[in-house]
Amino acid sequence: MSQERALRIAYSPCPNDTFVFHAWAHGLVPGAPPIDVTFADIDITNGMAERGEFDVLKVSYAVLPYVLDEYALLPAGGALGRGCGPLVLTRDEGTGKGADLSGRTVAVPSERSTAYLLFRLWAAAEVPGGVGEIVVLPFHEIMPAVRDGRVDAGLVIHEARFTYQDYGLHKLADMGEHWERTTTLPIPLGAIIAKRSLGEERLRELAAAARTSVHMAWDEPEVSRDYVMEHAQEMDPKVADQHIGLYVNEFTSALGEEGYAAIRGLLTRAAAEGLVPPLGPHALDL
Repeated sequence: MSQERALRIAYSPCPNDTFVFHAWAHGLVPGAPPIDVTFADIDITNGMAERGEFDVLKVSYAVLPYVLDEYALLPAGGALGRGCGPLVLTRDEGTGKGADLSGRTVAVPSERSTAYLLFRLWAAAEVPGGVGEIVVLPFHEIMPAVRDGRVDAGLVIHEARFTYQDYGLHKLADMGEHWERTTTLPIPLGAIIAKRSLGEERLRELAAAARTSVHMAWDEPEVSRDYVMEHAQEMDPKVADQHIGLYVNEFTSALGEEGYAAIRGLLTRAAAEGLVPPLGPHALDL
């Protein structure tokens, strides 16, 4: 009997992803198909999805309108939440108003990221003069660029919420606070998608495997500890724990009605601003 082909999956080395996928990646989820893991930052996986590479990918919700013909959104394993949105940081304390960015240069991690969509929606409401130049920089270069005056502001994500003060930077605005205040919905950040060609039955198996992997990590968090820290890029263990606590939550286990409403709300608003193509009525279905 031939051995089952391992599915090719790509996700980031960030603590939330390694925590979520540890059990599955190590063959600990009963009955789950084997997976062959590639680590890549989310701006890379977004491009992989647009090129149709890999069977399963962690991507930005912002890229969904471009890939849902070929990929299906899985209802487990992703990242949504509250109080976890991207931040706009500046070197000077400023007034805390979006108008401070009128005509200024802003560094962002990707123009196909959910963070950038949330930023554009915020800027449309809060920066009447319009933001100046957008500069795409690798995530780890953004805070140093703001600190050193190479850009006026930076859009940051993930653990930067906990470390930006170490760079002497100030929070101008929280994209998540703006999103939650104007929609009352959780913040959609990262999605797990899988090739539709795998078939509906296999897609449901993958969603179940992701959900079980999440619950196994919650039940015995110490089991995944070495794997998480091995890939955490010298992150302080306390920051890694904060990162997991913020981004791995009930929506990671199951999107649910509220999660789907948040995703459709983000992409519908973004389409209305001309930022992404519109979604079809059944685009988010398995």
